[in-house]
Amino acid sequence: MFSTGQLIFGILFFIAFIIAMFFAYKKDAKLHQLFYKGNYKILLGFVLFIVLLFIIKIFFKR
Repeated sequence: MFSTGQLIFGILFFIAFIIAMFFAYKKDAKLHQLFYKGNYKILLGFVLFIVLLFIIKIFFKR
């Protein structure tokens, strides 16, 4: 489906992207702790909402 060159480019791009995101997060970690306290509650709410939608979908499919 993909050529060898495309696969190599995709893998290298993915690795470079992960490294760049790591350094960007590390640079801003202190600001995140200061301004975004409690954001895990919002993430948990979104995850629970999505799980609830899947449960409703499965329930009404039967």
